Amino acid sequence: MKNEKNIKDKKAVALKYNPQMTAPKVVAKGQGYLAEKILENAKDSNVTIYEDKSLVEELEKIDLGLNIPPYLYEVVAQVLLFIGNLDKKEEYRKNAK
Repeated sequence: MKNEKNIKDKKAVALKYNPQMTAPKVVAKGQGYLAEKILENAKDSNVTIYEDKSLVEELEKIDLGLNIPPYLYEVVAQVLLFIGNLDKKEEYRKNAK
């Protein structure tokens, strides 16, 4: 039963961003089993997953297909930079073997 409750409480938001875009865009969001599916798809696609409950609570307020608002630019930029650095370290480790 506890696992069932954990799944129902789970939330996920997926963003898309590339330098040609004016701002990151919300491309998927959901709660419960939909959140699980979003996370599963991210893992299957080798997309880095970053967990931040308060950030998800802000991002889930944004409609699908819309850019994030300016007040979230700085925090999302920090997350993207962090993820980019993790990805570079992982690539370096793979190439060092």
